[in-house]
Amino acid sequence: MEEKNMNNNQIKNFLKGFIKENPVFVLLLGMCPTLGVTSSAINGLGMGLATTFVLFMSNVFISAIKGFIPDKVRIPSFIVVIASFVTIVDLLMQAYTPALYLQLGIFIPLIVVNCIVLGRAEAFAAKNNVWSSAIDGFGMGLGFTFALVVLGSIREMLGSGAIFGYKFINPDADGILVFVLAPGAFITLGYLIAIINKIRKTV
Repeated sequence: MEEKNMNNNQIKNFLKGFIKENPVFVLLLGMCPTLGVTSSAINGLGMGLATTFVLFMSNVFISAIKGFIPDKVRIPSFIVVIASFVTIVDLLMQAYTPALYLQLGIFIPLIVVNCIVLGRAEAFAAKNNVWSSAIDGFGMGLGFTFALVVLGSIREMLGSGAIFGYKFINPDADGILVFVLAPGAFITLGYLIAIINKIRKTV
């Protein structure tokens, strides 16, 4: 019975990042990359997966070494750990996905100061075991990725009539320009937040 309850709790921890505690639609964290890179679905996916890797690895590492970190230097230590994994992602993307790396630009190094990553390290990884922290990091990261891909897909479809770069309307036809510009990000995000809030009230 205890094992079943533990498994149920782990599933809940994993799924909470998608709807109940989605970093973008519910907690409104990480707004800078959310609004800055989601002009297309592929940009949202790339940014989301990069953040998921950092979130997962930093959660695991911080949870494993939390007993050795003095309380006075807790936050600086967390930032050093997070920055190390961001550097790994930065170098890997430069080497293997240079085109996507150029699209995302400064937002990759800025993962270091993303509220989601530091927030989960402080609120969860520093207080729980490695396994639970891994599940939390992976779930919240995928929830963030889900939000960015949905936002990027809608903006790309409305703005250029394409999805993941593939045109589904006449190549010569123009989309609604505002959706690939900054105002389109705010408009789309606002409607998505309203929809998610409606869903949360019915679940």
